[in-house]
Amino acid sequence: MEILGVEHLTQACQYLNGECRIEAVSGRMPDEAGKEPAECGLDYADIQGQEAVKRATEVAVAGGHNLLLVGPPGSGKTMMAKRVPTILPPPVLKESMEITKIYSVLGMVDKEHPLMTGRPFRSVHHTVTKAALIGGGSVPVPGEISLAHGGVLFLDELAEFCKPVLEVLRQPLEERQIRITRSRGNYVFPADFILVCAMNPCPCGNYPDFNRCTCTPPQIQQYLGKISQPFLDRIDICAEAPQIRYEALAQEKKQESSASIRARVCRARLVQQERYEGRGIWTNSMLGVNELREFCRLDEAEERLMRQAFSSLGLTARTYHKILKVARTIADLDGSDGIREGHLKEAIGYRMIDKKYWGR
Repeated sequence: MEILGVEHLTQACQYLNGECRIEAVSGRMPDEAGKEPAECGLDYADIQGQEAVKRATEVAVAGGHNLLLVGPPGSGKTMMAKRVPTILPPPVLKESMEITKIYSVLGMVDKEHPLMTGRPFRSVHHTVTKAALIGGGSVPVPGEISLAHGGVLFLDELAEFCKPVLEVLRQPLEERQIRITRSRGNYVFPADFILVCAMNPCPCGNYPDFNRCTCTPPQIQQYLGKISQPFLDRIDICAEAPQIRYEALAQEKKQESSASIRARVCRARLVQQERYEGRGIWTNSMLGVNELREFCRLDEAEERLMRQAFSSLGLTARTYHKILKVARTIADLDGSDGIREGHLKEAIGYRMIDKKYWGR
């Protein structure tokens, strides 16, 4: 590849008009993209116990699904979330270029290593404003959701966020981009990310353990009420992180490493890419209604189970579709061509936690 470097646009115009000469330099595109992510010192092998939460996290990453972790303080929710990048498939060159372009707009690219070869992980504090989250300004610039494009957006202490701030996420979670309108024009920024949230079940964090919980029912209701039903509907997987028992912490059993989990995730992602080749779909979370009918067909037994769950859990059309997408991902991890009853039961189980705490 021949590369011509210019110091400013005027010099580029002069060159194109034949008014100056620029020496060409030879170069090639970096081949770093697509390799294993750099060692960051974090690993799922560090976490004792919480096997069910690890499984939910693996399913979420394998299918690109949004994840909510609910549990008391000290149960490992934040540790679990911060290790999500260690099991994400490394980006291909095209994805690295997209991520780099976003960061270059804000001047956040390393001059020594300009091409970003890892997936972003953006941890947002609960005091964030709407403009900082989705982007804004008189001349709009990308916000945190765009900086998380291709990676993970982590919202810790979810119930502490202002409700209007959370509500602005509803549209980009569906469209995978954010549109900002100003008098100067309309701006569209990419926002295709996995949303990972963590929260306590009540202000003190101990509900529903009434022996330890000091909150009144109105306090619990007000706390959980900060998370709206439309926002919950956009969460694919809800998992409960229980208090860790001493036996789990004291055991010397070696835990599964991030590399081992990532290998399964990459295999499942490859299956999805081959299945949806030419459709502009990369993960099961991106499936539309037509694709659901084609790739998520249920046999008679699974159909009966789904009908029963839809009625008993009071599912919406959106949560029904999300259960099918998650079941498809579980089947891919299992190496199954079709969705079986066990896959569907696990996917339905991931909707039970929001019913337990929110009852809706």
